[in-house]
Amino acid sequence: MSDQLNEKMTKILDHMRAGGLIIVADSPQRESEGDMIGLAEKVTPETVNMMISKARGLLCVPMSKDYADRMQLAPIETGSNDTFGTAFTLSVDATETTTGISAFDRAKTIKKLADPSSKWDDFYHPGHVFPLVAKEGGVLERTGHTEASLDLARLAGVAPVGFICECIKKDGTMARRKDLKALAEGLGIPYLTIEELIEYRKGQENKDLDIEAFAQVDFPTKYGHFMLEGFRDKKHPDKEPTLLISKGKVKPGEPLLLRLHSECLTGDVFSSKRCDCGAQLAEALTKIEANGSGAVLYLRQEGRGIGLENKLRAYQLQDEGMNTVEANQHLGLPVDARRYNIAAEILRQKGISEIELMTNNPDKVDQLEGYGIKVVKRLPVEVGLTAENKRYLTTKKHEMNHILNEVD
Repeated sequence: MSDQLNEKMTKILDHMRAGGLIIVADSPQRESEGDMIGLAEKVTPETVNMMISKARGLLCVPMSKDYADRMQLAPIETGSNDTFGTAFTLSVDATETTTGISAFDRAKTIKKLADPSSKWDDFYHPGHVFPLVAKEGGVLERTGHTEASLDLARLAGVAPVGFICECIKKDGTMARRKDLKALAEGLGIPYLTIEELIEYRKGQENKDLDIEAFAQVDFPTKYGHFMLEGFRDKKHPDKEPTLLISKGKVKPGEPLLLRLHSECLTGDVFSSKRCDCGAQLAEALTKIEANGSGAVLYLRQEGRGIGLENKLRAYQLQDEGMNTVEANQHLGLPVDARRYNIAAEILRQKGISEIELMTNNPDKVDQLEGYGIKVVKRLPVEVGLTAENKRYLTTKKHEMNHILNEVD
């Protein structure tokens, strides 16, 4: 994370704690649209009026799941046509409001939604304010404005509730990035992108890492004889451990032959032909055995970080005609949510600063180097194009920038 971004975020969070609004633009790969965002705990009639008069979209109130559960705000089923999976609940008005629609009444409702003691009976149902339930992982789980507002509230140290409104131009069309920047400048408020917020969140996570080894065992396999070591996150002991499968010793001054492999139950365990994951893992272990030294870091990031349940939902959409990128986007999920900060920390603990990385994915190289691990060589892991995985690999090459010479 750059010093410039750190300084920018510090100013933004101070501005929001003081009750100010900001404009947040999402990715051009998603909608390339923007929302005006504020902290619900700091809402005023004036900021609500600014939103509805200058942003002009639907005013909503994103919140954490525990806040929504306490107020019994269950998500409404929106059906499969809701492309980005926005988790609306039944609309509400605070019981002390009158019409519920004025800026003053909506500010009262938003403030009540941010109150940690509020309950179901404090609201009329339905009403004029639309709560949303954000994904707990924030923008690292779903790259939407709902999650951005939750992250900003948590980073500001206030109640995990925001209020947001889509930005629409005077002619009624959606404001895009150039319009959003101009609007922010005209109103004198900060402008932020989802990508910047993701980068900042990753930087904050790195500061909070506390990884320790807890077991090392002899590990003979059909691919060769290795050592298996487990690493746990002391701050999140409920998370599955990261595994280091290694052979030989690290020689000073020599880069480590390494594969970063994200867990794929269907490919690694059941040898699914829909992907190339299981074959890549086998190829990496075979190469390490032949080399006499090297390692696989086995990362618990099923489905490129979206989890097994969402991966199966994405598979179902692929069976209906979508590719792997379109399926994730339809579910409102990142195309690739994987992060490699834990891998970099384990390598540092092992005294490893340089590696030869077995991967087809340039993002792994970029992330590791961003975390201070030098990738001196990238080694391809192309394990065969088949009728079953052709579309998957073609999508990875042309839409995710993977380097795959076996794909036309």
